Amino acid sequence: MHHAYFPKTLARYLGRKFTLTSLATTIALTGLISLFDFIDVLRRASSHPDVSLWVVLLISTLHAPYYLIYVLPFGMLLGGMTCFSRLSRSSELIVMRAAGLSAWQFLSSPVFCAIMLGVIVSTGLSPLSSIMFRHASQLDNKLLRGEPSSTFFQKNGLWLRQHDTTTTPNGEAILHVSRGHLRGDSLQVEHISLFRLDEHFHLIDRIEASSGELKDHNWQFYNAFRLLPAHTPQALDHLSLPSELTVDRIRTSTTPPDTLSLWALPCFIKLLSRSGFSTIQYRLHFQALLALPLLAGTMALVSAGFSMRSTRRGGVARMLGAGITTGFALFTVSKIAEQLGKSGALPPLLASWAPTGAGLCLAAALLLHMEDG
Repeated sequence: MHHAYFPKTLARYLGRKFTLTSLATTIALTGLISLFDFIDVLRRASSHPDVSLWVVLLISTLHAPYYLIYVLPFGMLLGGMTCFSRLSRSSELIVMRAAGLSAWQFLSSPVFCAIMLGVIVSTGLSPLSSIMFRHASQLDNKLLRGEPSSTFFQKNGLWLRQHDTTTTPNGEAILHVSRGHLRGDSLQVEHISLFRLDEHFHLIDRIEASSGELKDHNWQFYNAFRLLPAHTPQALDHLSLPSELTVDRIRTSTTPPDTLSLWALPCFIKLLSRSGFSTIQYRLHFQALLALPLLAGTMALVSAGFSMRSTRRGGVARMLGAGITTGFALFTVSKIAEQLGKSGALPPLLASWAPTGAGLCLAAALLLHMEDG
């Protein structure tokens, strides 16, 4: 006969052991991945003598929060298996069962802690991770790839940057577009502001246009006006500007999903949708962050199902190996679902939540079999 309540002291004890073990495992996995990332960045920096070791270390350090979010479910799985196998070897689980507690009761505290860790990471660490990852990407593009970002979105529209040799040999042009629409191989834009700068970034010219179009490496602006200091606006019915930008380049060089936090993604998705750009990757990333707490709790349940077997019954090593294999299988399923989501074969909601649902069903089946035979 089971007790109707779960002692708070025991709940705190189990929650503390599970949380500390899972956090230690997650940090260890993050450190291991960061080490490989440091080696990769160092390899790419070897062809750039002006990039110091401290810059390489900075880029790798800025990547660390992103990797921590990425490995959190595996930290819950491996940490949970370590925690529950220790409790099983020390016969603590046997004592709990002898006291009349079911697996569902004493697993409630670890699962709650796993879900809370997922909530903290999704809502709290995600903004920090997005800022650090964005800064790391800017350093990487500028110092290692030599390709400064030429396209970025903000709440008030799209900003573009390109070379402009029509006025000075090494000039720059910065364009601000309030709204844009993709139509085939052209980009239709509205309410354009064009700022033309010399090689010292001094303003030479400013153009305002009501509409325009980018097609075949060329900008066409309509109903434009030239604005110069101490001069009246000069009407320009039509203005052409050569450009190295293309529609495909703008489409693929927009802000990466990993540089946006959980709180910034909804507004950014709306902006992209109004501009006619694809939002699939951003919706996938948003749903993945929403599903992270439940996925962490699911991994805690899966770890319990594979590690709570009594040591006297044997086969513990086989069960632990099966648990690790299952974790990698769930990872493979999540990657396949993600690719199907990016291709449009699956809705982003289903692609992001399906692995969590599959893991939850597996964990429930294991625990039902273990508890009720």
